[in-house]
Amino acid sequence: MGFEKHLEYSTMNHLQTQIIIQAEISKVWNVLMDFDAYPNWNPFVKSISGTKKIGEKLTVFIKPPDGNGMTFKPVILNLDPGKEFRWKGKLGMSGIFDGEHYFLLEYVDAGVTRFVHGEKFSGILVPMMGKMLEKTKIGFESMNESLKEQCEKCIY
Repeated sequence: MGFEKHLEYSTMNHLQTQIIIQAEISKVWNVLMDFDAYPNWNPFVKSISGTKKIGEKLTVFIKPPDGNGMTFKPVILNLDPGKEFRWKGKLGMSGIFDGEHYFLLEYVDAGVTRFVHGEKFSGILVPMMGKMLEKTKIGFESMNESLKEQCEKCIY
């Protein structure tokens, strides 16, 4: 298709990436929601634990390439099977550095899924986080590539 990797949107406040995966949406969703397997394939989101339910807190450990690892406890905002998984986390108190992280799955064709991966940032520290956000974008792209590989090779 020619647009398998594509940075769709990037500003200081919003990163969005996407990738085309040659797999059914249900398979991509199952890999994305198998938190126990993240350490085996995910180079960016190293681990997630918690109850998969809107309003519940997760424990998430991320490590951007060449960046420091960070554990945070976001709250699930949306969990729409086969369509969207979204959480909101914060660094310290709300308003300092908050992020609304999202994963969207879109039907392209039979056996083809568009995976959209992004985050909207807000808070007083956002203007000072340029380097960290660039590493985060690279982390998103790395995760997207690994998710694609995982979905296209394994059976879920």
